[in-house]
Parts: sequence; structure tokens; C-alpha cells
Amino acid sequence: MDNNKKNVIEKRIQKTGKNLIKNNMEFYYAETKEDVRPLVESLLKKGDVITNGGTMTMAECGLSDLLNSPDYTYLDRSGKTREEVEEIYIKAFSADVYISSSNAITEDGVLYNVDGNSNRVAAIAYGPKSVIIIAGYNKIVKDLGEAEIRVKREAAPPNCVRLDCNTYCKETGECISLSKADRQMTDGCSGDRICCNYLISAHQRHKGRIKVILVGEELGY
Repeated sequence: MDNNKKNVIEKRIQKTGKNLIKNNMEFYYAETKEDVRPLVESLLKKGDVITNGGTMTMAECGLSDLLNSPDYTYLDRSGKTREEVEEIYIKAFSADVYISSSNAITEDGVLYNVDGNSNRVAAIAYGPKSVIIIAGYNKIVKDLGEAEIRVKREAAPPNCVRLDCNTYCKETGECISLSKADRQMTDGCSGDRICCNYLISAHQRHKGRIKVILVGEELGY
């Protein structure tokens, strides 16, 4: 990456990080995706029960070997039946650690997440003792207005392609609501829609429960 661009990106990351701390979240900076694994490992304890939400970012950071270590109990959803996956969704509430990404993070330190099954937003909000959010700098937005647009244009469409959902955004590349002059945050399509529940995580009552790792690379959707 061009050093001038990198300098600007790091300034934005640090600004966002300071505001995450003000909102009672912990902030960590990883210059590259290769730096994420040792950071995550430092936030885990031997014997932890760990699970995760659906996240392309976690896969890009290569955390599978770490989580499958005999030092931890990893509740892995991959290769499971629907019934087994739903059982893991419930067990996630009593897990020691929950790993996810975020659909967007505002510069003033607020997490914005939209979910279909809603197991991810539920676990981020309540249950697991520790929540680790990993996000590339491309997830940083100015405010909630930009967060809304980011989900409708950059996050939901590729996720619907990945999940093979029969939605307007899968076919056109953006949410149908973007064509409306009086659009509301929750407007969208129906059918296989993945934008069902919305979570805005602002100032946290439980200091340090949510830990955010911002990465100086583009990751995920």
C-alpha cells in the first residue's frame, strides 16, 4: 500500500479506536491480517469455550488452526446439520468468547450490525463473556447514515450471493430501498431477506466486554 494512503488510513483507525475506548470497548490495531492471530490469541484463556458468527473476515485472517487448538473448546458450525447449528446458536450465549466482524463501525465508536437469523446480533448484544470484533478499515464509516448505506450497497449484496438468497440486491447489486426518496433504515425486500434485525452498539455498560481489532487492510464485506 502507498505510504501516504496508509498514513491517512491509520489516522482514521486511531480516531475510531479512541472513540471505541470512550464507549467502554477495548481497541486493538493490527497493521495486517497476519497480525490478527497473535492479537486474538492474547485475548483468549486456556479452556475457553469459543464460537463465532458468520464472518468472512475471520476466515481471511486464518484463525481456524488457532481456534481448533486443544487449548480451547471450539463450537464450530461448519459441516453441521441445521439442527446442530441451531444448538450452537443457543450455546453461544454461555460461551466464554464470541468472535465476529461488524457490518460497519462509525468514527465516533459505534458498531452497526444487521442480521437475518439474528444469532450474531443477539450474541454481540448479550450472553458471551467476551466479544471480539475483527474488522478491516473498509468497515469504518463517518456515521450511522453511512453505515446504513454501506450495508445496503457493500455488505448485503455479496452476502446474498454467497448464501444464494433470492433477493433484489443479489440480482442488482444494491438494496431496492436505495431507489426511494423517503427511504428508512429498515426498508428493503422480502422473501429471503437477510436484513431483519438491526443492532447499534454504542456506549457499553460492561467495560471491556467488547474488544475491537481494527486492521489496516480491507477485509470481508
